[in-house]
Amino acid sequence: MDTFLQMLSLFFEELIGRAGGPLNFRLVIMPTVAAFFGVRAGMRDTREGKATFLWGIVTMPSGRAAALRSARNDIGRVFIMALIMDTAYQLVALRALQVFQVLVVAVACAVVPYVMVRGPVAFAARRLRRKEATR
Repeated sequence: MDTFLQMLSLFFEELIGRAGGPLNFRLVIMPTVAAFFGVRAGMRDTREGKATFLWGIVTMPSGRAAALRSARNDIGRVFIMALIMDTAYQLVALRALQVFQVLVVAVACAVVPYVMVRGPVAFAARRLRRKEATR
């Protein structure tokens, strides 16, 4: 148990240390690009009359595959770039490669911002569209 806690402690120390290390611009660029794709996808969802992203995935099994495919197409390249950039960071700064940390950072930099932005943008755009229609 003690070894596990030491490994967990090291994991979080190295994860937090990324903010000040080399290549730290990737922690701003990747989420920004992912959020941009989320905005585009949210606007597309509104235009096509689709449900908001997470709500559609949870409540509409028939459209789940299409929504996940759309997300994969939107953020696939950003996710791969996040994987490459964090791998480069680890090799330069840590002189080691921890695959789980690479995956955690890639998901945090690419998937999380995309999902956090896509649904609210679609919701807000739908509300604005309704207001314009009632005028």
